[in-house]
Amino acid sequence: MKKWLVPIVVVALAGNSIAANAVNWWDLGNTKVGPEQTLQQFHEYFKQQFPNMPLEKYALGAYAFSPQLYAQYQEAMQFNPGDLTLSEGQKLWDSKFKNGKTYASCYPDGGKGVAAHYPMFDSKTKQVVTIGMSINACRKANGEAPLSYGSQDMIALQTYLGSLSNGMPVDVQVKGPGAVKAFEEGKAYFFMKRGQLNFSCASCHVAYAGKYLRDQIISPVVGQSAHFPTYRAAWSAVNTLQKRMEGCDKKVGAQPEKLESVDYRNLEYFMSYLSNGIKMNVPGYRP
Repeated sequence: MKKWLVPIVVVALAGNSIAANAVNWWDLGNTKVGPEQTLQQFHEYFKQQFPNMPLEKYALGAYAFSPQLYAQYQEAMQFNPGDLTLSEGQKLWDSKFKNGKTYASCYPDGGKGVAAHYPMFDSKTKQVVTIGMSINACRKANGEAPLSYGSQDMIALQTYLGSLSNGMPVDVQVKGPGAVKAFEEGKAYFFMKRGQLNFSCASCHVAYAGKYLRDQIISPVVGQSAHFPTYRAAWSAVNTLQKRMEGCDKKVGAQPEKLESVDYRNLEYFMSYLSNGIKMNVPGYRP
């Protein structure tokens, strides 16, 4: 019986705080305002919440809100364990397919700057395409079998391809009716409450952004996609943004989606668009 007391109290306290802030942040979930206005509203909201925080600093996530945590981040980045995965990804990237070509042959400028524009909406297939899907499309075009999403090789390749955009601002485009529809579906998923805790992504990463929830500072949604794939000490590994989505769904007691499901792809599309203008830094490092 005692095991149930703590979660119930935490949820009750969280619910009261969220209700108090509902007028301020819940309106950001309006799916009728369009991508450009959504981006403006989110940036304005966080500017009001943290007036001294420059947009670029949101790439630091929770580290931006604590000098002590930031000092730990700087120390960790002297040797980011994620660099091992980065090196693995580079080796795979440079390895030749059976036809003699490499992954670089599939992308403009050998992949430099490509990840900053992903996910993107494909008007031909009428779906959001992620960087992982593009890697498998490259393999298929070169006569190779697809990699499993979430596999070590796939994550390493995503990490390396992401790193080829380091220092470049996220620039995800949402143009055309199909793209807007996918974007708004991603927004709806972000604000949809689910699971035993009845939390949404927004409950944490908007309402509680920059604040403590239980024993950790919650990172704002703005800037999150700029450092994924990222190394997390809690994982002792590098993983993708969608893997983090899966973990969040599990934490609130919801059934997680499969990696690269339509819902997760649309959610990643929405979240990545909110990071437009923030420079990429892959792999990141998080607690």
